[in-house]
Amino acid sequence: MYTFNHFNFNVTDLERSLKFYKEALGLSPVRRKEAEDGSFVIVYLGDRRTTFRLELTWLRDHPQKYDLGECEFHLALKAPDYQAAYAKHKGMGCVCFENPAMGIYFITDPDGYWIEIIP
Repeated sequence: MYTFNHFNFNVTDLERSLKFYKEALGLSPVRRKEAEDGSFVIVYLGDRRTTFRLELTWLRDHPQKYDLGECEFHLALKAPDYQAAYAKHKGMGCVCFENPAMGIYFITDPDGYWIEIIP
C-alpha cells in the first residue's frame, strides 16, 4: 500500500517562504538538498509531529511568478488552537478566504498557494 510522503510548492524567494512557513505555521526545515551547480535548492519542512513533509523548491532559472491557474488545490493543516491561529493569521494579513459555515479559513503564502486551516 502507498503512503503519503510529501507535497511540493515551487517558490520564487526561498528565504521569504521559509520565514512565512515558520511564522505562520511553525514548520521548520528537516532536510535540504542543493544542486552542485546552484540551479536548485529543495528544502523539506516538517511539523515535528508527523512524517509528512512540505517540499519547497527554488529554481534559479525561474525568477518569475508561478502560474497557479485557478488555485483549485490546497494544502490543509489542523490548528492546535483554531481561534489563536485565526487571530495570528489575520494579524499577518494572510487570510484570503473564510468559510464560517464550514468552520474553516484559508491563508495564502508569499507565492499565492492556498493553505486551509481546520480546527
